[in-house]
Amino acid sequence: MIGTGHPVHPDIRRATPADTAAVRSVTEAAYAPYVERIGRRPAPMEADHAALLAAGRVFVTGEPVRGLVVLVPHEDHLSLDSVAVHPDAQGGGTGRRLLHFVDAHARRLGLPEIRLHTHALMWENQKIYPRYGYAFMGRMMDGAYDRYHYRKRFD
Repeated sequence: MIGTGHPVHPDIRRATPADTAAVRSVTEAAYAPYVERIGRRPAPMEADHAALLAAGRVFVTGEPVRGLVVLVPHEDHLSLDSVAVHPDAQGGGTGRRLLHFVDAHARRLGLPEIRLHTHALMWENQKIYPRYGYAFMGRMMDGAYDRYHYRKRFD
């Protein structure tokens, strides 16, 4: 369902241009703790949020927005480019609901795999993603970013 909640996840909807400021704000708040640790702003903080929303790649939850995912479909996989949960909403299941939504969205698109990456110094994520079925694929430098790559296959 474009523009409304997903039938399996009615609290998650495709973001609209009116959500641009909220998406930017949640992303900034969620990634801010990592700036000092990695010595630069994480890539999601530098994203063109308006362009991502215009392309239909952002899905949000909460009113006001408390969490979001940025998804990019490819021919053979779905790329999970960002998961951001506002610090005030962390620990309440928002991230879990978003990750389950990503699974359902990939399946709905008929894609057999989800791929994502996280910065090597975001060690919290390295504990979370395997719990949701993501397998570590390797570590690679991507410009200035030292990234761990993961994938989740649907067989």
